[in-house]
Amino acid sequence: MKKTTILFTAFLIIGQFTFGQTKVIRATSTSVSIRDGNQFRKNAWTISPKVNPDVYTTSSKGENVTFYTDRDSITIKVTTDTRFDFVILLNDSVKAFTQIKYEPSYLDRLKSAEKYNTKDTRTIPQFQYQDKNNPNLIALRKELKLDSIAGQGSETLKVLNLLHWIHNLIPHDGNHENPIVKNALSMINQCKKEVRGLNCRGLATVLNECYLSLGIKSRFVTCMPKDSVFADCHVINMVYLEEKKKWIWVDPTNNAYVMNEYGDLLSIEEVRERLVYGKPLLLNADANWNNKSTTTKDNYLYTYMAKNLYRFKCPLISEYNTETWADGKKVSYVELLPLDAYQQKPDKESQKNSETGTIFTNYKTNNPNIFWQIP
Repeated sequence: MKKTTILFTAFLIIGQFTFGQTKVIRATSTSVSIRDGNQFRKNAWTISPKVNPDVYTTSSKGENVTFYTDRDSITIKVTTDTRFDFVILLNDSVKAFTQIKYEPSYLDRLKSAEKYNTKDTRTIPQFQYQDKNNPNLIALRKELKLDSIAGQGSETLKVLNLLHWIHNLIPHDGNHENPIVKNALSMINQCKKEVRGLNCRGLATVLNECYLSLGIKSRFVTCMPKDSVFADCHVINMVYLEEKKKWIWVDPTNNAYVMNEYGDLLSIEEVRERLVYGKPLLLNADANWNNKSTTTKDNYLYTYMAKNLYRFKCPLISEYNTETWADGKKVSYVELLPLDAYQQKPDKESQKNSETGTIFTNYKTNNPNIFWQIP
Protein backbone atom coordinates (compact mmCIF):
# COMPACT_ATOMS: atom_id res chain seq x y z
CA MET A 1 0.00 0.00 0.00
CA LYS A 2 2.84 2.36 0.86
CA LYS A 3 4.59 1.52 -2.42
CA THR A 4 1.46 2.38 -4.43
CA THR A 5 1.14 5.76 -2.70
CA ILE A 6 4.77 6.60 -3.45
CA LEU A 7 4.37 5.69 -7.12
CA PHE A 8 1.20 7.78 -7.50
CA THR A 9 2.85 10.81 -5.84
CA ALA A 10 5.81 10.45 -8.16
CA PHE A 11 3.46 10.30 -11.15
CA LEU A 12 1.83 13.58 -10.10
CA ILE A 13 5.19 15.29 -9.71
CA ILE A 14 6.33 14.08 -13.14
CA GLY A 15 2.99 15.10 -14.61
CA GLN A 16 3.24 18.62 -13.25
CA PHE A 17 6.72 18.92 -14.65
CA THR A 18 5.68 17.60 -18.07
CA PHE A 19 2.66 19.90 -18.36
CA GLY A 20 4.58 22.96 -17.20
CA GLN A 21 2.17 25.81 -16.46
CA THR A 22 -0.77 24.12 -18.20
CA LYS A 23 -3.74 23.55 -15.89
CA VAL A 24 -4.79 19.93 -15.39
CA ILE A 25 -8.15 18.49 -14.35
CA ARG A 26 -8.92 14.80 -13.91
CA ALA A 27 -11.76 12.60 -15.14
CA THR A 28 -12.79 8.96 -15.25
CA SER A 29 -15.75 9.51 -17.60
CA THR A 30 -15.48 10.91 -21.12
CA SER A 31 -18.66 12.99 -20.64
CA VAL A 32 -18.21 16.62 -19.58
CA SER A 33 -20.88 19.14 -18.61
CA ILE A 34 -20.40 22.80 -19.46
CA ARG A 35 -21.76 26.01 -18.00
CA ASP A 36 -21.39 28.73 -20.62
CA GLY A 37 -22.52 32.01 -19.11
CA ASN A 38 -26.03 31.39 -17.80
CA GLN A 39 -26.54 28.24 -19.85
CA PHE A 40 -25.82 24.83 -18.35
CA ARG A 41 -25.49 21.85 -20.71
CA LYS A 42 -25.26 18.45 -19.11
CA ASN A 43 -22.86 16.00 -20.78
CA ALA A 44 -22.46 18.42 -23.70
CA TRP A 45 -18.81 17.59 -24.35
CA THR A 46 -17.01 14.34 -25.01
CA ILE A 47 -13.36 14.05 -24.12
CA SER A 48 -11.39 13.29 -27.30
CA PRO A 49 -7.69 12.61 -26.65
CA LYS A 50 -6.99 12.06 -30.36
CA VAL A 51 -7.91 15.69 -31.16
CA ASN A 52 -5.07 18.07 -30.28
CA PRO A 53 -6.27 20.49 -29.18
CA ASP A 54 -9.98 19.82 -28.91
CA VAL A 55 -11.41 23.34 -29.15
CA TYR A 56 -14.56 24.55 -27.43
CA THR A 57 -15.68 27.91 -28.85
CA THR A 58 -17.77 30.42 -26.94
CA SER A 59 -19.15 33.89 -27.62
CA SER A 60 -19.89 34.60 -23.94
CA LYS A 61 -17.66 37.68 -23.65
CA GLY A 62 -17.33 38.80 -20.01
CA GLU A 63 -18.92 35.59 -18.71
CA ASN A 64 -17.49 32.48 -17.10
CA VAL A 65 -17.17 29.13 -18.83
CA THR A 66 -16.81 26.07 -16.59
CA PHE A 67 -15.97 22.48 -17.57
CA TYR A 68 -17.26 19.84 -15.11
CA THR A 69 -15.85 16.33 -15.27
CA ASP A 70 -16.99 13.58 -12.91
CA ARG A 71 -13.98 14.36 -10.70
CA ASP A 72 -12.99 17.97 -11.24
CA SER A 73 -13.80 21.34 -12.79
CA ILE A 74 -12.12 24.36 -14.29
CA THR A 75 -13.44 27.91 -14.82
CA ILE A 76 -12.25 30.73 -17.02
CA LYS A 77 -13.63 34.23 -17.56
CA VAL A 78 -13.97 34.88 -21.28
CA THR A 79 -12.53 37.92 -23.05
CA THR A 80 -12.11 38.66 -26.74
CA ASP A 81 -8.51 37.39 -26.42
CA THR A 82 -9.37 34.10 -24.72
CA ARG A 83 -7.51 31.07 -26.03
CA PHE A 84 -7.15 29.03 -22.85
CA ASP A 85 -5.33 25.68 -22.98
CA PHE A 86 -5.69 22.98 -20.36
CA VAL A 87 -5.41 19.20 -20.05
CA ILE A 88 -8.05 16.71 -19.03
CA LEU A 89 -6.29 13.70 -17.56
CA LEU A 90 -8.53 10.71 -18.25
CA ASN A 91 -8.18 7.80 -15.83
CA ASP A 92 -4.93 9.33 -14.56
CA SER A 93 -3.15 8.25 -17.74
CA VAL A 94 -4.58 9.60 -21.01
CA LYS A 95 -4.04 13.28 -21.76
CA ALA A 96 -6.71 15.18 -23.67
CA PHE A 97 -5.41 18.60 -24.73
CA THR A 98 -8.35 21.00 -24.65
CA GLN A 99 -8.86 24.66 -25.45
CA ILE A 100 -11.55 27.22 -24.67
CA LYS A 101 -11.55 29.84 -27.40
CA TYR A 102 -13.57 33.01 -27.88
CA GLU A 103 -15.30 33.55 -31.21
CA PRO A 104 -17.81 36.34 -31.82
CA SER A 105 -21.41 35.18 -32.12
CA TYR A 106 -23.20 35.34 -35.45
CA LEU A 107 -25.06 38.38 -34.15
CA ASP A 108 -21.78 40.08 -33.20
CA ARG A 109 -20.41 39.38 -36.69
CA LEU A 110 -23.53 40.83 -38.23
CA LYS A 111 -23.23 43.96 -36.09
CA SER A 112 -19.68 44.46 -37.34
CA ALA A 113 -21.01 44.36 -40.92
CA GLU A 114 -23.43 47.26 -40.58
CA LYS A 115 -21.60 49.54 -43.01
CA TYR A 116 -22.58 49.79 -46.68
CA ASN A 117 -21.78 52.40 -49.31
CA THR A 118 -24.88 54.18 -50.59
CA LYS A 119 -22.64 56.09 -53.03
CA ASP A 120 -21.51 52.92 -54.80
CA THR A 121 -22.36 53.65 -58.45
CA ARG A 122 -21.19 50.42 -60.07
CA THR A 123 -23.49 49.69 -62.99
CA ILE A 124 -26.23 47.21 -62.17
CA PRO A 125 -29.02 46.60 -64.72
CA GLN A 126 -32.59 47.24 -63.59
CA PHE A 127 -34.34 44.43 -61.73
CA GLN A 128 -37.18 42.94 -63.76
CA TYR A 129 -40.33 41.01 -62.86
CA GLN A 130 -42.11 38.78 -65.36
CA ASP A 131 -45.62 39.94 -66.26
CA LYS A 132 -48.49 37.81 -65.00
CA ASN A 133 -49.75 37.49 -68.60
CA ASN A 134 -46.75 35.35 -69.52
CA PRO A 135 -48.21 32.03 -70.86
CA ASN A 136 -46.30 29.95 -68.31
CA LEU A 137 -47.57 32.05 -65.42
CA ILE A 138 -51.12 31.96 -66.75
CA ALA A 139 -50.94 28.16 -66.95
CA LEU A 140 -49.52 28.00 -63.41
CA ARG A 141 -52.27 30.20 -62.01
CA LYS A 142 -55.03 28.15 -63.67
CA GLU A 143 -53.58 24.70 -62.99
CA LEU A 144 -53.10 25.35 -59.28
CA LYS A 145 -56.24 27.51 -58.88
CA LEU A 146 -54.10 30.18 -57.25
CA ASP A 147 -56.80 32.86 -57.36
CA SER A 148 -58.93 30.69 -55.11
CA ILE A 149 -56.04 29.87 -52.79
CA ALA A 150 -55.01 33.51 -52.47
CA GLY A 151 -58.61 34.50 -51.70
CA GLN A 152 -60.47 37.77 -52.05
CA GLY A 153 -58.95 39.65 -49.13
CA SER A 154 -56.27 42.32 -49.06
CA GLU A 155 -52.99 41.99 -50.92
CA THR A 156 -51.25 41.21 -47.64
CA LEU A 157 -53.72 38.45 -46.85
CA LYS A 158 -53.25 36.94 -50.32
CA VAL A 159 -49.48 36.89 -49.85
CA LEU A 160 -49.79 35.15 -46.47
CA ASN A 161 -52.42 32.69 -47.73
CA LEU A 162 -50.04 31.55 -50.47
CA LEU A 163 -47.19 31.29 -47.95
CA HIS A 164 -49.21 28.99 -45.68
CA TRP A 165 -50.45 26.94 -48.65
CA ILE A 166 -46.97 26.21 -50.04
CA HIS A 167 -45.64 25.47 -46.56
CA ASN A 168 -48.35 22.85 -46.05
CA LEU A 169 -48.22 21.50 -49.61
CA ILE A 170 -44.51 20.67 -49.88
CA PRO A 171 -42.34 19.60 -46.95
CA HIS A 172 -38.89 21.05 -46.51
CA ASP A 173 -36.09 18.59 -47.24
CA GLY A 174 -32.64 20.08 -46.83
CA ASN A 175 -30.78 16.81 -47.39
CA HIS A 176 -31.48 16.36 -51.11
CA GLU A 177 -31.04 18.32 -54.31
CA ASN A 178 -34.05 19.85 -56.04
CA PRO A 179 -35.34 18.33 -59.32
CA ILE A 180 -33.48 19.17 -62.53
CA VAL A 181 -36.47 21.07 -63.94
CA LYS A 182 -36.94 23.92 -61.50
CA ASN A 183 -40.29 25.56 -62.10
CA ALA A 184 -43.33 25.53 -59.85
CA LEU A 185 -45.57 23.19 -61.83
CA SER A 186 -42.86 20.65 -62.52
CA MET A 187 -41.49 20.61 -58.99
CA ILE A 188 -44.93 20.36 -57.35
CA ASN A 189 -45.88 17.45 -59.63
CA GLN A 190 -42.59 15.66 -59.02
CA CYS A 191 -42.94 16.09 -55.26
CA LYS A 192 -46.41 14.53 -55.38
CA LYS A 193 -45.30 11.68 -57.62
CA GLU A 194 -42.17 10.81 -55.62
CA VAL A 195 -43.57 11.76 -52.19
CA ARG A 196 -40.65 14.07 -51.59
CA GLY A 197 -39.93 17.61 -50.51
CA LEU A 198 -37.74 20.51 -51.63
CA ASN A 199 -34.91 22.38 -50.02
CA CYS A 200 -35.32 26.04 -49.06
CA ARG A 201 -34.31 27.23 -52.52
CA GLY A 202 -36.88 25.02 -54.19
CA LEU A 203 -39.66 26.17 -51.85
CA ALA A 204 -38.80 29.84 -52.39
CA THR A 205 -38.67 29.28 -56.16
CA VAL A 206 -42.14 27.71 -56.24
CA LEU A 207 -43.63 30.44 -54.05
CA ASN A 208 -41.94 33.17 -56.08
CA GLU A 209 -43.54 31.97 -59.33
CA CYS A 210 -46.93 31.71 -57.64
CA TYR A 211 -46.68 35.34 -56.57
CA LEU A 212 -45.59 36.44 -60.04
CA SER A 213 -48.54 34.60 -61.60
CA LEU A 214 -50.90 36.80 -59.57
CA GLY A 215 -49.10 39.99 -60.53
CA ILE A 216 -47.35 40.28 -57.14
CA LYS A 217 -43.72 41.26 -57.58
CA SER A 218 -41.26 39.14 -55.66
CA ARG A 219 -37.76 37.69 -55.71
CA PHE A 220 -36.16 34.69 -54.05
CA VAL A 221 -33.10 35.80 -52.10
CA THR A 222 -30.13 33.71 -51.02
CA CYS A 223 -29.13 34.83 -47.53
CA MET A 224 -25.50 33.94 -46.83
CA PRO A 225 -22.90 34.05 -44.04
CA LYS A 226 -19.63 35.96 -44.16
CA ASP A 227 -17.52 32.95 -45.13
CA SER A 228 -16.74 32.59 -48.81
CA VAL A 229 -17.03 28.81 -48.51
CA PHE A 230 -19.92 27.60 -46.37
CA ALA A 231 -21.99 24.49 -45.74
CA ASP A 232 -25.27 26.22 -45.03
CA CYS A 233 -27.24 29.26 -46.17
CA HIS A 234 -30.96 30.02 -46.43
CA VAL A 235 -33.25 31.13 -49.25
CA ILE A 236 -36.42 33.12 -48.61
CA ASN A 237 -38.68 35.51 -50.53
CA MET A 238 -38.91 39.28 -50.61
CA VAL A 239 -42.44 40.23 -51.66
CA TYR A 240 -43.57 43.71 -52.65
CA LEU A 241 -46.85 44.92 -51.18
CA GLU A 242 -48.23 47.53 -53.51
CA GLU A 243 -50.81 48.55 -50.91
CA LYS A 244 -48.07 49.34 -48.39
CA LYS A 245 -45.35 50.39 -50.87
CA LYS A 246 -42.77 48.14 -49.25
CA TRP A 247 -41.05 44.77 -49.33
CA ILE A 248 -41.78 42.11 -46.72
CA TRP A 249 -39.98 39.00 -45.47
CA VAL A 250 -41.62 35.68 -46.44
CA ASP A 251 -40.05 32.29 -45.58
CA PRO A 252 -41.88 29.17 -46.84
CA THR A 253 -39.48 26.78 -45.11
CA ASN A 254 -40.54 28.08 -41.70
CA ASN A 255 -43.98 29.49 -42.59
CA ALA A 256 -42.50 32.70 -41.26
CA TYR A 257 -42.83 36.45 -41.52
CA VAL A 258 -41.39 39.11 -39.22
CA MET A 259 -42.91 42.19 -37.57
CA ASN A 260 -41.88 45.13 -35.44
CA GLU A 261 -43.27 45.77 -31.96
CA TYR A 262 -46.40 47.30 -33.48
CA GLY A 263 -47.19 44.30 -35.67
CA ASP A 264 -46.07 45.95 -38.92
CA LEU A 265 -44.60 43.52 -41.45
CA LEU A 266 -40.88 43.99 -42.04
CA SER A 267 -38.59 43.54 -45.04
CA ILE A 268 -35.35 41.56 -45.06
CA GLU A 269 -33.47 44.85 -44.98
CA GLU A 270 -35.43 46.05 -41.94
CA VAL A 271 -34.95 42.78 -40.04
CA ARG A 272 -31.19 42.94 -40.61
CA GLU A 273 -31.07 46.54 -39.44
CA ARG A 274 -33.08 45.76 -36.31
CA LEU A 275 -30.78 42.87 -35.44
CA VAL A 276 -27.74 45.12 -35.86
CA TYR A 277 -29.15 47.91 -33.70
CA GLY A 278 -30.96 45.78 -31.13
CA LYS A 279 -34.48 46.85 -32.01
CA PRO A 280 -37.50 44.64 -31.17
CA LEU A 281 -38.57 41.88 -33.55
CA LEU A 282 -41.64 39.65 -33.50
CA LEU A 283 -42.13 36.33 -35.29
CA ASN A 284 -45.58 35.06 -36.24
CA ALA A 285 -46.90 32.60 -33.65
CA ASP A 286 -47.53 29.83 -36.20
CA ALA A 287 -43.98 29.81 -37.62
CA ASN A 288 -42.83 26.18 -37.75
CA TRP A 289 -40.77 23.58 -39.57
CA ASN A 290 -42.81 21.00 -41.51
CA ASN A 291 -45.65 21.33 -38.98
CA LYS A 292 -43.49 19.26 -36.64
CA SER A 293 -41.55 21.75 -34.55
CA THR A 294 -42.06 25.38 -33.59
CA THR A 295 -39.69 27.92 -35.08
CA THR A 296 -38.62 30.14 -32.19
CA LYS A 297 -37.59 33.76 -32.53
CA ASP A 298 -34.34 33.39 -30.60
CA ASN A 299 -33.03 30.44 -32.58
CA TYR A 300 -34.40 31.50 -35.97
CA LEU A 301 -33.65 35.24 -36.00
CA TYR A 302 -30.92 35.83 -33.43
CA THR A 303 -28.82 32.77 -34.29
CA TYR A 304 -29.65 31.12 -37.63
CA MET A 305 -30.64 34.18 -39.63
CA ALA A 306 -28.13 36.42 -37.87
CA LYS A 307 -25.57 34.11 -39.48
CA ASN A 308 -27.24 34.23 -42.88
CA LEU A 309 -28.12 37.92 -43.14
CA TYR A 310 -24.52 38.93 -43.73
CA ARG A 311 -24.80 39.16 -47.55
CA PHE A 312 -27.44 38.55 -50.17
CA LYS A 313 -27.82 37.37 -53.74
CA CYS A 314 -30.78 37.12 -56.09
CA PRO A 315 -31.54 36.82 -59.82
CA LEU A 316 -31.67 40.07 -61.77
CA ILE A 317 -34.81 38.89 -63.57
CA SER A 318 -37.55 37.29 -61.48
CA GLU A 319 -39.30 34.90 -63.84
CA TYR A 320 -40.68 31.44 -64.44
CA ASN A 321 -38.14 28.60 -64.73
CA THR A 322 -35.21 30.82 -63.71
CA GLU A 323 -32.84 28.08 -62.62
CA THR A 324 -33.57 25.28 -65.07
CA TRP A 325 -30.26 25.21 -66.88
CA ALA A 326 -30.01 24.90 -70.66
CA ASP A 327 -27.35 25.36 -73.34
CA GLY A 328 -27.08 29.04 -74.24
CA LYS A 329 -29.33 30.20 -71.40
CA LYS A 330 -28.18 33.39 -69.68
CA VAL A 331 -28.86 34.04 -66.00
CA SER A 332 -27.68 37.13 -64.09
CA TYR A 333 -27.41 37.60 -60.33
CA VAL A 334 -26.83 40.63 -58.12
CA GLU A 335 -24.95 40.32 -54.83
CA LEU A 336 -25.14 42.85 -51.98
CA LEU A 337 -22.02 42.96 -49.81
CA PRO A 338 -21.24 44.96 -46.65
CA LEU A 339 -17.95 46.84 -46.71
CA ASP A 340 -16.04 44.29 -44.60
CA ALA A 341 -17.05 41.29 -46.73
CA TYR A 342 -14.55 39.12 -48.55
CA GLN A 343 -14.24 39.07 -52.34
CA GLN A 344 -15.48 42.56 -53.19
CA LYS A 345 -14.21 42.16 -56.74
CA PRO A 346 -14.74 41.72 -59.63
CA ASP A 347 -17.62 44.16 -60.14
CA LYS A 348 -18.99 41.93 -62.88
CA GLU A 349 -18.03 38.39 -63.81
CA SER A 350 -19.40 36.02 -66.46
CA GLN A 351 -18.76 32.28 -66.72
CA LYS A 352 -20.13 29.47 -68.86
CA ASN A 353 -20.92 26.18 -67.16
CA SER A 354 -19.19 23.44 -69.14
CA GLU A 355 -21.81 20.81 -68.25
CA THR A 356 -25.06 22.71 -68.85
CA GLY A 357 -23.90 25.40 -71.28
CA THR A 358 -25.60 28.04 -69.13
CA ILE A 359 -23.91 31.43 -68.98
CA PHE A 360 -23.88 33.03 -65.53
CA THR A 361 -23.19 36.70 -64.84
CA ASN A 362 -22.70 38.03 -61.33
CA TYR A 363 -22.84 41.72 -60.36
CA LYS A 364 -21.63 43.04 -56.99
CA THR A 365 -22.65 46.15 -55.09
CA ASN A 366 -22.18 47.72 -51.66
CA ASN A 367 -25.24 49.91 -52.18
CA PRO A 368 -28.36 48.59 -50.39
CA ASN A 369 -30.53 51.17 -52.16
CA ILE A 370 -29.77 49.44 -55.46
CA PHE A 371 -30.37 45.93 -54.19
CA TRP A 372 -33.58 46.68 -52.26
CA GLN A 373 -34.98 49.15 -54.82
CA ILE A 374 -38.76 49.08 -55.14
CA PRO A 375 -40.27 47.93 -58.47
